Amino acid sequence: MLVKAKTLPADEIVIDLEDGVAPAHKDEAREATVAAVSEGGFQARSIAVRINGTDTPWFEDDVNELARRAGDALGTLIVPKVEAAAALAPVERLLERSEPAGGRESPVGLQALIETAAGLVHVNEIAAASSRLEALIVGYADLAASLGRPPGARHDPDRWAFTLDAVLVAARAAGLQAIDGPHLQIDDIDGLSAAAARARELGYDGKWALHPTQIEPLNEAFSPTEEELSRAEAIVEALERAEGGAGAGVALLDGEMLDEASRKLALAVLARAPDPR
Repeated sequence: MLVKAKTLPADEIVIDLEDGVAPAHKDEAREATVAAVSEGGFQARSIAVRINGTDTPWFEDDVNELARRAGDALGTLIVPKVEAAAALAPVERLLERSEPAGGRESPVGLQALIETAAGLVHVNEIAAASSRLEALIVGYADLAASLGRPPGARHDPDRWAFTLDAVLVAARAAGLQAIDGPHLQIDDIDGLSAAAARARELGYDGKWALHPTQIEPLNEAFSPTEEELSRAEAIVEALERAEGGAGAGVALLDGEMLDEASRKLALAVLARAPDPR
């Protein structure tokens, strides 16, 4: 799986040491992950590792070994089932001790999985808990269990409206990325595409894939079209002309009034372009 992951055209590869690994194989999986990440060769621009929870016997070794030996290819650690701001402190302490031994040029970032009712209640405090934090992620499976939603129930986005809005607002208020959780029905590409489109319309930055077949639909959903990119460029240029000419802070483009908010939205679209614009 690690060899296959190096070839996948995802923006980020998440290597799972938590739920995806049986207890008897935790040490073996950690060692294989350290070796794969330190070796490099991933097509993805970012590499993350979901570590075991802070209440498990594998947590400290996960953090220490990755920080000391994985090298700068490791971008972030994903902390599962974060329920309070204080839950990130043990990870930070271990990183501060282990990073110097790894000779890293930049600190390891963190991402927090919001996948319990308690985590959802405290999501705003969690979002502001660490300068290392880069993203909040919705974890549907564990969150459904925490909320008492029956297993196998159809994934209806409307049932998750409060969760999606709460995580998004907390992330944006703290300057973080907001990442939608995976679509668990791997063979349901239509459902995946619909969920991804909804997440993008809400303002989410991306969505987890569980299987290689889900990557292309997600890349398509979250990558701006050529039309969207051209429109964004035109908005920025129109505002620049207005400022440079009449010194105005507003402009008209095809009958639409543009202002600074329009520029921010346009720049956000351009930032998601596959290639720099």
